[in-house]
Amino acid sequence: MTAREIHFEVSEKAGKVSGLLLRPDNARSLLVLAHGAGAGMCHKFMEEMARKLGGLGIATLRYQFPYMEKGSKRPDPEAVLVATVRAAVTTAAEHARGLPLFAGGKSMGGRMTSIAAAQAPLEQIQGLVYFGFPLHAAGKPAATRGEHLLKVSAPMLFLQGTRDTLADLTLLKPLCRRLDNRAELFVVDGGDHSFHMLKSSGRTDDQALDEIALKVSSWTTRRMS
Repeated sequence: MTAREIHFEVSEKAGKVSGLLLRPDNARSLLVLAHGAGAGMCHKFMEEMARKLGGLGIATLRYQFPYMEKGSKRPDPEAVLVATVRAAVTTAAEHARGLPLFAGGKSMGGRMTSIAAAQAPLEQIQGLVYFGFPLHAAGKPAATRGEHLLKVSAPMLFLQGTRDTLADLTLLKPLCRRLDNRAELFVVDGGDHSFHMLKSSGRTDDQALDEIALKVSSWTTRRMS
């Protein structure tokens, strides 16, 4: 599979950003996949996850936020990030050719997707997938960053490692319970915020990503209408 580069406009002020569309021949759905704060759409995690999902029949549209497109390390204001999510979803719908659509992202990318969905439903999106949801800053456990999730109407899948310093599971689990049947939490035993595994776990990073991809595949399949 070879990813195809595309470009789309966020707004007149924010300009255009790049995206990578990876669509296997047997695609059954398409996931709009946003990157985390510190690394763009070509980061190893993004590349590997797109490849593994593609092998399971899930097409992906990875994309850059404007600050990353410009080579900056400082994330854009929230309004610009949210606008980028919406523009990416619109672009994905144009390329999906009838495929069911899902959206989400790694860390900040997933959170910005959730904020966009909380403000107004993302058109055509059948579910949201969060790879390492950043519930709080490292060493500062709190659940306030997740309050907006109560306004999200779409089904949500949280994929979290037990060693994730940005999501204390004793806080995330009660939050997911408050979301009732809209949310499912899938815990990767031994994984950190990027699902890196300790050697003592007996599992490799690649095995953890395989597990995550399989979960995303089964979860999205159940939610296709």
